[in-house]
Order: sequence, then structure tokens, then C-alpha cells
Amino acid sequence: MYYVIKELRESTGLTQKKFAAMYGIPLSTLRKWEQGEASPAPYVVNLIARTLPATDSGLKKIAGKDGTVFYYDKNQKAVSDARGNKIYIREDLEGVKEKNLVLYLKDLYESFYEIQERFEQDCQYDKKEDILWS
Repeated sequence: MYYVIKELRESTGLTQKKFAAMYGIPLSTLRKWEQGEASPAPYVVNLIARTLPATDSGLKKIAGKDGTVFYYDKNQKAVSDARGNKIYIREDLEGVKEKNLVLYLKDLYESFYEIQERFEQDCQYDKKEDILWS
């Protein structure tokens, strides 16, 4: 999550101090978010991202009619969701119809969360059981 907050701030060209003041965030809190010592609630990331001015950095907001929001960073070839999860992609998204793109991204992140949940379950199981997989 901290990468998304830092990237959102950097996309504005603002310093930490100015960005924190602009959003009424204590500077120490913003620093903790950016350093990964704490995480903002997903809705906070979403609210900040929705109010960002357009930038030339290559960060493009992709919004669905249901309020779902994703961000495409053309420079890094990555997409992020409102929770701050970043997935690197090989395909350039320029030219993909935005209505379809929202559906594709929803599907991508749905699969991501399913795999993430399975991974976490495996790790929890591993902590409880004395087995080694081969």
C-alpha cells in the first residue's frame, strides 16, 4: 500500500509536507505510510486518488460506473487498485476500450485476491502442521 501513496504523491510533484497539508494528513502519518510502517485505510487511498489533478507522469485513473477505481501507470507498466495492490503487466493498455478495461481489471483483481487468500491459507496451515511439501 505504501508504494501507491508515495506514487500518488509523486505524481502530483508535491513534497511530503505540501501533500500532507493539502489533504490534512499529519506529516508524520504520511511518512509512516510511505515507509510502510503504517497503512491508510483503502477508502483513504481511494479518496486521495479521486481528487488528484491530472498529471503527465503516466498515471491514468480508470473508473467503473459502480465506483470501482484502478490506476494505470504506463511508465511502470503496472495497474493498481484502490487498496494499493500493484500488478505489473506486459500489455500496453492504450487503445483498450475503457468499459472493457474496467471489466478486465475487475477480473484480474478478483483472481489476484483468490490466489492471495489461498496463499495465506497455505501459510497458516504450514504454521500449524509439521509437514514439508516436495
